[in-house]
Amino acid sequence: MSPSSPLVSIVTPAFNAARFLPDAIESVLSQDYPSIEYIVADGGSTDGTLAILERYRGRLRYFSGRDSGPPDALHRGFLQARGPIFAWLNADDVYLPGAVRTAVEFLAAHPEIDVTYGEGYWIDETGKVIRRYPTLPFDGKLLERDCFICQPAAFFRASAYRLCSLDPGVKLSFDYDLWIRMAQRGLRFAALPEYLACTRMHAGADTLHKRDAIFQTSMGLLRRHYGYVPLPWVFGYTAYLTDGRDQFFQPLRPSLRVYLASLPAGLRYNPKRRLRFLGEWASAPWKGIARRFRVAKQPHDGA
Repeated sequence: MSPSSPLVSIVTPAFNAARFLPDAIESVLSQDYPSIEYIVADGGSTDGTLAILERYRGRLRYFSGRDSGPPDALHRGFLQARGPIFAWLNADDVYLPGAVRTAVEFLAAHPEIDVTYGEGYWIDETGKVIRRYPTLPFDGKLLERDCFICQPAAFFRASAYRLCSLDPGVKLSFDYDLWIRMAQRGLRFAALPEYLACTRMHAGADTLHKRDAIFQTSMGLLRRHYGYVPLPWVFGYTAYLTDGRDQFFQPLRPSLRVYLASLPAGLRYNPKRRLRFLGEWASAPWKGIARRFRVAKQPHDGA
């Protein structure tokens, strides 16, 4: 490791991840950056994951044992990490070529930045690109309404992580929780225009498989950190409860019925901000809400 090539510590949480894990590992090990420490934190897999990790012994480090979920596994991995730059890659996501080098070069050129994130793609279970991940230039106020950071395309300084760190008690949407807390602590974010990673959408992804819990967790985080759950989240959850559509492969279907039902729901979720919610609800044309609403972009554990 040289001063011009600081060590980058990448952690992958895994549990019964044999189906996609080799793609994730190869995307890390094939990077053109010379100083990578790669740690896989396995939760006690029984599906062949450990055999895969054994094949890569010497090119990565791994440990296996029971944990309380992906954020706990990640945090344990970061406790072992030695680099000044951290990142995590879920076991079913992949880096694009040059991702690590691009992020490191940006952080080296901008020492005032704590977290950087690039563009990303959503891919299907075969690795085919579905569409662009809807990242946005960083704006702390926008975090109050949307998680617009593509998590596998994010790299951050170890000092920034140690200041905030993942909360093992937040089992879902834990990237959203981390970004919010980092922003509230005054850490500085910057978006990159380059495509750095792909996040995989498939039936087993928590983002889709645990849709109800994702909504409830994310709205709980918004209440905790900002004291308010915006209308697009309430509308999206109300629509999900109405028709059960996953709002990704099955796009959100707006209706007057959902719009009307979102009013009492939003007042219930915002007991201390009812007037604010009522104003937002009354001023929003219901057909336009679906265009403003995007799939909640929380991480998944690769299972």
